Amino acid sequence: MNAALLLRGIVIGFSIAAPVGPIGVLCIRRTLADGRVIGLATGLGAATADAVYGCLAAFGLTALTSALVGGQMWIRLIGGAFLLFLGVRTFLTPSGEKSAEVKATGLLGAFGSTFLLTLTNPMTILSFAAVFAALGLGTAHPEPLAAASLVLGVFLGSGLWWLTLSAGVGLFRDRIDARGLRWVNRFSGAVIFAFGALAVAGAIGNIR
Repeated sequence: MNAALLLRGIVIGFSIAAPVGPIGVLCIRRTLADGRVIGLATGLGAATADAVYGCLAAFGLTALTSALVGGQMWIRLIGGAFLLFLGVRTFLTPSGEKSAEVKATGLLGAFGSTFLLTLTNPMTILSFAAVFAALGLGTAHPEPLAAASLVLGVFLGSGLWWLTLSAGVGLFRDRIDARGLRWVNRFSGAVIFAFGALAVAGAIGNIR
């Protein structure tokens, strides 16, 4: 295991995960509604997907990368549609009750939903490929152990961000009453729906 590459991977994973998007909003909302464990499981789903894309970039799997990027229109359309559905369901979730997806599937559902959502953003792999190339990583280190160090670092860095976010947001959970949670549901649902609408609009625009 290459300690230097592991550290670089941690920095890369943390930096790419940190910008708040629909997954971040979902993690915040689930942490407030269902607790830190569910919030962390939500984030780890995204971290695992980041590691998958980091793996493709680190091992230089250009053929698969090109296939994903080439099919991004349909992938984003599916992901956007799911965000629209999730946004509406979050908006309509009654205050003081656990969300339907958490009650139905628990930690696995929280993990799996964000894993799939993150995978429907194939542009993420371009972010990893660009960062790796700029730092002289990825294809410059074809050795399996070197690439594995990068991928593990990406997962740990992304996971560290989601742990920090869920733990920080969890500090405010007890201060939010049913009325506050209702507004959290409405705001989160509206934001997630907006992200979904943008994804669908962009995919439809590419079809034309």
